[in-house]
Amino acid sequence: QVQLGESGGGLVQAGGSLRLSCAVSGRRLNLYAVGWFRQAPGKEREFVAAISRGFGGAQYADLVKDRFSISRNNAENTFYLHMNNVKPEDTAVYYCALDYRRTVGVSFLAEQYDYWGQGTQVTVTP
Repeated sequence: QVQLGESGGGLVQAGGSLRLSCAVSGRRLNLYAVGWFRQAPGKEREFVAAISRGFGGAQYADLVKDRFSISRNNAENTFYLHMNNVKPEDTAVYYCALDYRRTVGVSFLAEQYDYWGQGTQVTVTP
């Protein structure tokens, strides 16, 4: 089965940076579009970033597009979310996810992703 293991979450001061990693086992990563979502207390899960399996490149939520960067390393079966200039409102549980069905472009909808990580907490302090 497909399993996703997340790492890199933790405490960071506003303005700082960190990198979230998602290591995938069970399937080759090059078969998936990949994405990151987040969920803050009392809020719905929201799209953060995604990068396509094929054509289309990366897409970002408006609130993170100038600060975050998604990347993938298919040889290592791992993908990443680089978070720069973090803000307190970035505090949330971050989830990595795989989309097997979309071979071109990405989906912004959580329900269209097939596999999910367990989530990792990111807390940004003032």
